[in-house]
Amino acid sequence: MTKMGWLKLHFAGFWALSLVSAWLSIAVAQTDPLPSWTDGPAKQAIIAFVTDVTREGSQDFIPQPERIATFDNDGTLWIEQPIYVQFAFALDRVKVLAPQHPEWKDKQPFKSVLEGDMAAVAAAGEHGAVEIVAATHAGMTPADFKQIAMEWLATAKHPRFGRRYDTLVYQPMLEVLAYMRANGFKTFIVSGGGIEFMRAFAPERYGIPSEQIVGSSIVTSFERRDGKPTLFRLPKVNFVDDGPGKPVGINQHIGLRPVAAFGNSDGDLEMLQWTTESGGRRLGVLVHHTDAEREYAYDRESKVGRLGKALDAAALDRWTVVDMKRDWKVIFPPEAR
Repeated sequence: MTKMGWLKLHFAGFWALSLVSAWLSIAVAQTDPLPSWTDGPAKQAIIAFVTDVTREGSQDFIPQPERIATFDNDGTLWIEQPIYVQFAFALDRVKVLAPQHPEWKDKQPFKSVLEGDMAAVAAAGEHGAVEIVAATHAGMTPADFKQIAMEWLATAKHPRFGRRYDTLVYQPMLEVLAYMRANGFKTFIVSGGGIEFMRAFAPERYGIPSEQIVGSSIVTSFERRDGKPTLFRLPKVNFVDDGPGKPVGINQHIGLRPVAAFGNSDGDLEMLQWTTESGGRRLGVLVHHTDAEREYAYDRESKVGRLGKALDAAALDRWTVVDMKRDWKVIFPPEAR
């Protein structure tokens, strides 16, 4: 073989090897169900669970009709700092509705909202928050409320990231949702947030239909207006889907006990206990916010999304704790979509 022939053969082999290597890299990326996760214990635990419970013949096999996975929303599927997104919506609604309520200029907590005194709003506590939500979320039909929420979400932006709130969803969790659905799981949102508010964005952002959303609600009445049947939202709390309310909401709306549950705060404690202490192979996951640079770092002392009791319980019940800084390669999708 001539020197030139040898060189041609050498380079042909080199390029063939390079193409095979590139193809293998693409193949691995395509077969990785959680590409935004680092290859650590958290990712491995999720994949191992899904693999084991969906493999026929496995001692951990779970029939498809029983594959129910529940996900908290605030702090688990999207951002919840510095205040819950729905509360930011309620505060903006106070300003919009203020001309119709001149008495708010002298009435707390509305007076503080209009003056931008967030310290005073916070001091009003849960009672003040409930009053604000009741005043801004009632007095309309569910359809009207959904439209108002959708219009707000289309323009409102997060004060730190300058992006629409509904784009600040967690990319790694979107992958978990897709991965579990691809393996026969039915995914539900079980959140302390308002059920009608979540219905305004969750189907598009998470691929979770309205009928698979469990949340807090206000009293809604049936009325006939102008001869037509109408549902009307009243300023009264109907159900709070948080803490011990979550297992109750799951039972009422879903009727099956979950085999996997994902949360991030003490408000998810009972849901995780209800799921994982039912016998058989189960998965409990806590998202621990540890990344102050890319998102926020908070747990036991936070007034929003406090994580203390559930973090302690994670060790006892062997839940998977996701360290956001360590386990997630990215936090949010790379661009608004």
